[in-house]
Amino acid sequence: MAATLTSTAIVALAEIGDKTQLLAIVLAARFKRPAPIVLGILVATLANHFLAALVGSLAAGWFDGPAFRYAVAIGFIAMAAWTLVPDKFDDDEAPAVSRGGAFLTTLIAFFLVEMGDKTQVATIALGARFHDAVAVTMGTTLGMMLANVPAVLLGGEIVKRVPLGVVRLIAALFFAVLGIVLLLATAGWL
Repeated sequence: MAATLTSTAIVALAEIGDKTQLLAIVLAARFKRPAPIVLGILVATLANHFLAALVGSLAAGWFDGPAFRYAVAIGFIAMAAWTLVPDKFDDDEAPAVSRGGAFLTTLIAFFLVEMGDKTQVATIALGARFHDAVAVTMGTTLGMMLANVPAVLLGGEIVKRVPLGVVRLIAALFFAVLGIVLLLATAGWL
């Protein structure tokens, strides 16, 4: 349960103002069909984050030891710093409307844009931390949906009203606390 709840909170906060959330707004504005967009986000996130959590979990199993746990902890602290940097989404990066419609365009665009994104990197680290790809995937997917479904349904209004700097700071604090706790636990101080 801790893996799912932690993953949900971290990704939901990290996703606010993230490139994929901005993509959700662009797709909603282009297609004006929320249901297939939300479904595309769900399927893309499940696939992408399960693979990421599995990589993290397997890597932790192969490299489990103090050095690897220190590396994961430092990774969380680095994610804290990365979260403070705002993402931008340029119109020329937006996917062209395809023949596949809203669902297929969203599925492909979300899966590709999420590659190497901070929420995917966080999912790898969470998989390594909790050694549970399924629980982490459930949590990160729930976090993505909590952040992106309102973006699809409410579009640009959300971006105007949410203080993104404060949200980024809260997300960064979550990453930093997780990293520090893991560092202290690995050192035997917790």
